[in-house]
Amino acid sequence: MELVRARVVIAGRVQGVGFRAHTRDRARAAGVEGWVRNLPDGRVEAVFEGTRPAVQRLVTWCYSGPNSAMVEKVEIQWEPATGKEGGFSIAW
Repeated sequence: MELVRARVVIAGRVQGVGFRAHTRDRARAAGVEGWVRNLPDGRVEAVFEGTRPAVQRLVTWCYSGPNSAMVEKVEIQWEPATGKEGGFSIAW
């Protein structure tokens, strides 16, 4: 099955609400590789790589995030898959 890669930047109340941990847990459960990190400007950035259905589910989830988040904007950039992520982690 073809691998896809999405770079997602989420804005709103997304830091300090468990967004990264929830993203990591959902990605691992879905078999998606990549990473998630806080950005200095208050947004969260994530890279998801895996099958199109699994990556699309994670991208869709980013529009709501965990219960305590308030997502205002999601930017998605589709990129060529690299096959080099090796799991899913919270990046610093």
